[in-house]
Amino acid sequence: MKQLDPALQAHLDDGTTTLAWCWRITRADGVSFGFTDHDCTLLFEGTEFEPESGFAASEIRAGSDLSVDAQDAEGVLSSDRITETDILDGRWDAAEVELWRVNWADTSQRVLMRRGAVGQIRRGRMAFVAEVRSLAHVLGQTVGRTFQAGCDAALGDARCGVDLEDPAYKGAGAVIDPLRDREFTGSGLSGFASSWFTFGTVEWTSGANAGRRAEVLAHDLLDGIAVLTLLEAPVRAIVEGDVFTIRAGCDKRVETCSAKFSNVANFRGFPHIPGQDTILRYAARDGGHEGGVL
Repeated sequence: MKQLDPALQAHLDDGTTTLAWCWRITRADGVSFGFTDHDCTLLFEGTEFEPESGFAASEIRAGSDLSVDAQDAEGVLSSDRITETDILDGRWDAAEVELWRVNWADTSQRVLMRRGAVGQIRRGRMAFVAEVRSLAHVLGQTVGRTFQAGCDAALGDARCGVDLEDPAYKGAGAVIDPLRDREFTGSGLSGFASSWFTFGTVEWTSGANAGRRAEVLAHDLLDGIAVLTLLEAPVRAIVEGDVFTIRAGCDKRVETCSAKFSNVANFRGFPHIPGQDTILRYAARDGGHEGGVL
């Protein structure tokens, strides 16, 4: 049960109210945005809530069990702070959402109704619909470890221990020639062997994609020049001269951990666990079936 400010309670007890809905959305990059269904800009807690932004919400679907409550936030792309490019670029994914009920005549009278996170975003030609999930969606996240042959640590994290700032695993270059929307040749990487950066990451430091990261699908050498293929094409086009920092990748095999990173002591997989080939084995007339360890 929510505790209301006495002033707000008195306003609600009055016969006439001046209430508005306000949404504050904080993206993963820390940037906050405010929107309101009121016709004037509202300001509280350091956030300006933009009116007439084309941002509106559906009714809240809630239950008494642990299922994920949801609400749809729908809007046309009329606010210059919500762009189709940013939606495609994933900048709004998993953004934190606060829903406030506010007395627009006195914004000190307000109550936080619910918190959640942006889930699925559906796009149209002129509008978008974002699903706002309640905090119960966190209960549906997978936690714990999986017994598997491959390493389940992220390369360079605390469990892995590899220093990706080491010059042996980090390079810098610039785009020479964009070959396709997600493939390009890059300078400054001739000292690295082919496939060294496969499954690694590219971080753009200049150009339209500055500040964004992308996963490297393949790293090849053509006449000594690096050819990089990204897993997904950036929303903003890659152009000649774009500068980037690139870090080595790992295919999660124990052989790679040992030979490439000399880090097998921190390998977080189970390379000797029996696989599907063990289940599918069958007896044969020859082949050394003498009862020894398979």
